[in-house]
Amino acid sequence: MKTNPFLLTDYYKVGHVFQYPENTTLVYSNLTPRKSRLNGVDEMVFFGLQYFIKEYLQDYFNENFFNQPKDTVMAAYKRRIQTSLGAPLPSYKHLEDLHDLGYLPVEIKALPEGSKVPMRVPCLTIENTKPEFYWLTNFLESLMSAITWQPSTSATIAWQYRKLLNRYAVETGMPADFIQWQGHDFSFRGMSSLESAVLSGMGHLLSFSGTDSIPAIDALEKYYGADADKELIGGSVAATEHSVMCSGSQDGELETFRRLITEVYQDGIVSIVSDTWDLWKVCTDYLSALKETVLNRNGKVVIRPDSGDPVKIICGNPEGKTIAEQKGVVELLWDIFGGTITDKGYKFLDSHIGAIYGDSINLERAEAICEGLKLKGFASQVVFGIGSFTYQYNTRDTFGLAMKATYVEIGGEGRAIFKKPVTDDGTKISATGLLQVIEENGKYVLRDHVSREEEAQSALKTVFKDGKLIREFTLSEIRERINSHQ
Repeated sequence: MKTNPFLLTDYYKVGHVFQYPENTTLVYSNLTPRKSRLNGVDEMVFFGLQYFIKEYLQDYFNENFFNQPKDTVMAAYKRRIQTSLGAPLPSYKHLEDLHDLGYLPVEIKALPEGSKVPMRVPCLTIENTKPEFYWLTNFLESLMSAITWQPSTSATIAWQYRKLLNRYAVETGMPADFIQWQGHDFSFRGMSSLESAVLSGMGHLLSFSGTDSIPAIDALEKYYGADADKELIGGSVAATEHSVMCSGSQDGELETFRRLITEVYQDGIVSIVSDTWDLWKVCTDYLSALKETVLNRNGKVVIRPDSGDPVKIICGNPEGKTIAEQKGVVELLWDIFGGTITDKGYKFLDSHIGAIYGDSINLERAEAICEGLKLKGFASQVVFGIGSFTYQYNTRDTFGLAMKATYVEIGGEGRAIFKKPVTDDGTKISATGLLQVIEENGKYVLRDHVSREEEAQSALKTVFKDGKLIREFTLSEIRERINSHQ
């Protein structure tokens, strides 16, 4: 939706310009993760600000405000206010003056994207650069919050998956180059919007290379200086879906498998959804019949269950009705195709066969699968399709990400401000004054109520000022930053 960007806000924001104390000339705010609602996660991966700056603070505001006739944008704004609030604002001069200026007079200082930010440490600050536009700082809160929480949240969760899979890879002797493909983004269709799918998909690709979210790759090229011709941004494999398997008929399922791996995809990786009717028959009768074909093929056939309890399906169910159910997919594949023993003493499937599971996977289930395989003597070799069950089951409150003002200047005097509700559990207590973020023992730490000189020495550095992007980060830089401190 293309509209006046000053309508991309909450209604209560439109009147705040008139509510600040008289002679206010500066408002200084910060964006901070206040509280983690994910067990064992006490840092947030900061990501997505550069997308927000380029897409909204530059392109969107220019296209839909500054480059439009002032009369046109003001008429649209006044109409929406009048029809919704029932009365005009006391004045519209603040917006008219901004249009005349021709750019957003704000400065954003931020930590490098890909930084791990502890709770209650700000990832950015924002303030106006011209005194008459003091109101603009917090006017941008709604839009900034709506766009930035998703990529940071998804990037953080993807990093948790990567740490989990790294740990089990080390414990069971998995090849290191397998891990970047072990977490595969399946979330596109289940996200709340196309933009949330793109933002989340970019966050996933900071820690992994596997994705089925094509637009996320395009976005990383457009907003984060990536180049698919020169680097691996993200990749996928040929794969079936149930419509394909159903169309081949239940009686013809074996022949569908055979045709796919001998005619359609004579080599390379192909993932075949295998639970259309009877997963256990596929993993015993059909794959036994195709054993030599699979082993002689130049590539890997990946079996994809898509229903049931993921832990029991992959690792086996001791209370299962059949031997196949009791063994589970990985052990059944080992029985047919065999493999090797890792240097840690765990079974690793032959390179021609593999498994992926992508139905309702979350961190807890992924860990249970890895642990279940380990207990059975298998390396953690299953690929996880990480979908909306992981990435969409979150909100801004997953990390309590909020933008709050902590310092204002009124009549030429600085004033440290803060909020401390007596009814709060401590989550909503804000910092106060000007802020400085420093590194101590490899962790970011907040110092508040500092001087301007101290604030200037912060790890928060200027990335945007007066309509211009000052500091830019590339995908490769961000990936290196994340992976250098696992």
